[in-house]
Amino acid sequence: MTSLVDGAKRLLSRGSDLGARIEALERACGAARGRLDDRVVDDAEAAAGRVSTRLGLTAEHTVVALAGATGSGKSSTFNALAGVELASVGVRRPTTAWATACVWGQDGAPELLEWLGIAPRHQIMRDSLLDLGKEDRALQGVVLLDLPDHDSTEVSHHLEVDRLIELTDLMVWVLDPQKYADNAVHGRYLAPLATHRDVMLVVLNHLDEVPMDRRQAMLDDIRRLVDADGLVGVPVLATSAVTGEGMDALRDEIARRVQAKKVTRSRMEADLRSAASRLQEASGSTTHPELSKERIAALEDAFADAAGVPTVVDAVESSTRMRGRRATGWPITSWLSRLRPDPLKRLHLDLGKDGSQFIGRGRTSLPAPTQVERARVDAEVRAVADEVSAPLARPWAESVRRASVARLPDLGDRLDAALTATDLNVARMPIWAGLVRALQWLLLLVAAAGLVWSAVLLADPWFGVDRPTNTPDVAGFPVPVLLLIGGFVLGVLLALLCRFLVTATARSRARTADHRLRSAIGGVAEELVVAPVRAELTAYDTVREGLARVLA
Repeated sequence: MTSLVDGAKRLLSRGSDLGARIEALERACGAARGRLDDRVVDDAEAAAGRVSTRLGLTAEHTVVALAGATGSGKSSTFNALAGVELASVGVRRPTTAWATACVWGQDGAPELLEWLGIAPRHQIMRDSLLDLGKEDRALQGVVLLDLPDHDSTEVSHHLEVDRLIELTDLMVWVLDPQKYADNAVHGRYLAPLATHRDVMLVVLNHLDEVPMDRRQAMLDDIRRLVDADGLVGVPVLATSAVTGEGMDALRDEIARRVQAKKVTRSRMEADLRSAASRLQEASGSTTHPELSKERIAALEDAFADAAGVPTVVDAVESSTRMRGRRATGWPITSWLSRLRPDPLKRLHLDLGKDGSQFIGRGRTSLPAPTQVERARVDAEVRAVADEVSAPLARPWAESVRRASVARLPDLGDRLDAALTATDLNVARMPIWAGLVRALQWLLLLVAAAGLVWSAVLLADPWFGVDRPTNTPDVAGFPVPVLLLIGGFVLGVLLALLCRFLVTATARSRARTADHRLRSAIGGVAEELVVAPVRAELTAYDTVREGLARVLA
């Protein structure tokens, strides 16, 4: 693993941005996992893995593969390029069962061959043949592969060809004059690999079997077919492995590309681009709108109605009014209000520190949402998903919709918990209410004193009570009577006056409770719907931006 990382660093140090593109593709795959077709994501991840591994292997060797159908002369071409008879040549199908590798230069080749999966018995080190006097420096650094026949009836041969084509730096397609237009090569390989045209050569072999006057027409026809496959600009060469005609041109073309040191990088870039293009085709590349404040507000309103916030707000106002009148009313009659149930306690709200343990934590007695309220919640959730997913490709639109409803089964419990956890600000009365209460009790004591005083004055001497002779008065009214009437009247008037203050306080606290409850409900809407939807949009943006980085 260390050698792979070191190799990657060596390439990156020369200014390559492949590392950044690999990371971008891997991020895109991670974000697309579970949202797009697993096969497409798997292919993209595999491509990123292959390129990452190849990036860490030797940069001194270029893998060149000869691919073709049965009888196309791949093995003969392989032998001609190697300069010795290495691959067996036959006429019966299939001739080549396993890939054979001929390597020019051994530095770093063993790791590369191991990655390619070439068995040691099918590896030939070209340097070991130097004693034969056949040194070929032009192809130094080449790992030449002779692949099995792609049209073999053996499934294992197809799989081996497909596997090695994915790992090859430069692909050389050897065509036979008799079946160069076969769909087995054009439809299965050439057209799908149009994104890799910069690392591809097409060779018409067996040129010696084509009459001289038909050669150019045949080459022109191959050129037309190759262009139709999307491989415009791919060189089309003519060779004869038997006579050697055109072999020098093929060798020179391979040597030129290998010596330019661009083939391996071009192949890796093509792999990344191809994988990113397929992933982008499945994912789409359009932008999406952000969730509007109006849409979120409508969702929160629907949740608030379903949670019973209007009912709680009315209960807060009623409870505050009841408690305020109880605190500021005339003490003789205010105790009667205690006989009426508190609206909040009836809803199992504002029960005090230990009250909830009697009914279960976080449970209220609010009525269940009506069908209309539930339908409104469903409609608003759909509207949230539709607003942002309308421009997206179908997989992402479905992913956003799934995310928007995935946590709705928890809605009832979360709304109930939000209500019970909200401080409704009704436990304490204002300071002025306490002062009024003290004043009311003072006035009651004054009235009681006047009553007792008056009773003493009116007591019959038969009861053995001495009647005071000089009763104080004010403007002709006895003070005891004034105390009695004044204490009573002032207490009632103060209670009536405080009704207006209590009503204003109740409305103010109802507004505060409404704001706090809707804020808590907004947190539930954010947690259950908005955040999951935004997470999907973030994943989509990660995919879109990552693929744009790869395809840049």
